[in-house]
Amino acid sequence: MKIGFIQFHPEFGKKEKNVEKAVGIIRDIDADLIVLPELFNSGYLFTSAEEVENISEDVPSGYTTQSLLHVAKDTDTFIVAGLAEKAEGARYNSAVLLGPEGFVGLYRKAHLFKDEVKWFEKGDTGFNVHDIGLARIGMMICFDWIFPEAARTLALKGADIICHPSNLMLPFCQKAMITRSLENGVFSLTCNRVGVEERGGERLEFTGLSQIVDPKGNVLALASEDEEGTQVVEIDPMEARDKTVGINKIFQERRTDLYELS
Repeated sequence: MKIGFIQFHPEFGKKEKNVEKAVGIIRDIDADLIVLPELFNSGYLFTSAEEVENISEDVPSGYTTQSLLHVAKDTDTFIVAGLAEKAEGARYNSAVLLGPEGFVGLYRKAHLFKDEVKWFEKGDTGFNVHDIGLARIGMMICFDWIFPEAARTLALKGADIICHPSNLMLPFCQKAMITRSLENGVFSLTCNRVGVEERGGERLEFTGLSQIVDPKGNVLALASEDEEGTQVVEIDPMEARDKTVGINKIFQERRTDLYELS
């Protein structure tokens, strides 16, 4: 199975341009699974609820999801992408999983970072795993990385690959995701963005370094800190079904009798 990421610099508010750019890159890639960044179609640094309202879309009927569904079908590719979702009067920082046969799944970001709480509701989907035939896929978004329960829940539910659309600004996540892969025996695919956004008197710089990590903590692909780029690697997802470290079976040996908080 070939899995990869598209690390790029979205232009804030230019939804059609960002989507067209991503679709064009996907058409040139030979991959079974591709991950795009968090909020890849809109940019990140919102300054008003009106901006969020204008950029948010219904899923799966909205422009972005429909555009990605077309390219997924044309290229026989599964795609995970982050976008602002509108649903029943609420707005969510969400990720979609799409495939050649259509819409597969939706995840709404559980752990909101910094000013995201001004614009989005806390996610209510929980952490679900989707069997796409080639592998079992789980999703989390950006700041979810700092809560080990997110990745552990996906792993316990059977995920082989954790897809992790991100807009990272802090310098810790990429190293932490090596641990998340190792402690859970899963592949992780973190797709970050690059570039700077400066709006409303605030300046954010994104850290790049998108990466793919295997279940033993080996970094299989690593992007630049500040340049756009696409990488694809070939993996055997069945490696994530082996939950051993040395002779120890890490999931079977979990001491759940001691983990409960009183």
